[in-house]
Amino acid sequence: MLLYKGPRNQILEPLQSVCGIVEKRHTLPILSNVLVEKDAGRLTLLATDIEIQIKTGTETGGNETASLTVAARKLQDILRSLPEDAEVNLTLEDKRLQVKAGKSRFNLQTLPAEDFPRMAQSDAGQTRIKVSQKQFKRQLSLVQYAMAQQDIRYYLNGLLLVVKDSEMRMVATDGHRLAYASENLGEKNQSIEVILPRKTVLELSRQLEDNDDTLEIALTPTQALFRFGTIEFISKLIDGKFPDYERVIPQNHGNLLKLSRTGLLQSLLRAKILTNEKTPGVRLVITPGSLKITSNNAEREEANEEIEIDYQGDSIDIGFNVNYLLDVLNNVGMDDIECRLGDTNSSALFSLPGNDNFKYVVMPMRI
Repeated sequence: MLLYKGPRNQILEPLQSVCGIVEKRHTLPILSNVLVEKDAGRLTLLATDIEIQIKTGTETGGNETASLTVAARKLQDILRSLPEDAEVNLTLEDKRLQVKAGKSRFNLQTLPAEDFPRMAQSDAGQTRIKVSQKQFKRQLSLVQYAMAQQDIRYYLNGLLLVVKDSEMRMVATDGHRLAYASENLGEKNQSIEVILPRKTVLELSRQLEDNDDTLEIALTPTQALFRFGTIEFISKLIDGKFPDYERVIPQNHGNLLKLSRTGLLQSLLRAKILTNEKTPGVRLVITPGSLKITSNNAEREEANEEIEIDYQGDSIDIGFNVNYLLDVLNNVGMDDIECRLGDTNSSALFSLPGNDNFKYVVMPMRI
């Protein structure tokens, strides 16, 4: 039975959209597969890891109806290895998927579609919002680097998404730094707070386009649904209580530094070369008109950088994990950045000039 006949890229691109979440090794072997369904001239591809499900598809000829599952990465690798201009045929014969292109033939084992687990879609108490893909992707990029990775406090291994009236907020923290970004949606919505898992956030960042096309979001207390382009993306949520992020953001730091993002970034990258690998700390000595950056390591090697700054506040000597500073500088994408400081033992608050919608808080470290 013919499932698909057409250009390689027309089937490879949707396959790549769903393959990102497929685990290489899983206790359930069928989860290494992609569900392929042919119905009324459309081929649908669906992958899941039980926590996330992605569905997309492509138009194809014929009126055949069939469903099967096949090893996702093997099929992807085969299609990738074919010439870009190849014409591909996918055919189901004797419970095997045959891939043909020119004089190449591949026969892949299949497993029954009825054994493939699907996530049920929740409609209870939905909050629905619409934003542009660019808007959501940009907001993710401003905060996602501050998520924890494998913290025992599981609710930190994700991103807080808040819809409150006409505002959408995103917050991420790993306990050492916190990133906050907000966006005006233009219309009032039903309020909700959810925690998106880390894998969901990273996959959305990868999939969303940097354009003005619509992203539809439906949120319930247990599930998030995202629709964009031809993709339907469902994710379970992290069940937990996110920290009170508003208490963490300093309100009264009196010492304001206005800095060139690129200049500071380059100085920190150079200073990082001679930091300790396990604890890559840099020391900032701030005096009127000057910012000195120093680092050293176990081999007693030293780096010294100095930047002229427009600053007339208190003299401050403070240390930070250099990676936490580099993360924010690499992701804000503006020419200038502001930093507010209290004293040597207080956290630093980074923000963008004339913009209250972004805040980044980083705790100092002892060096």
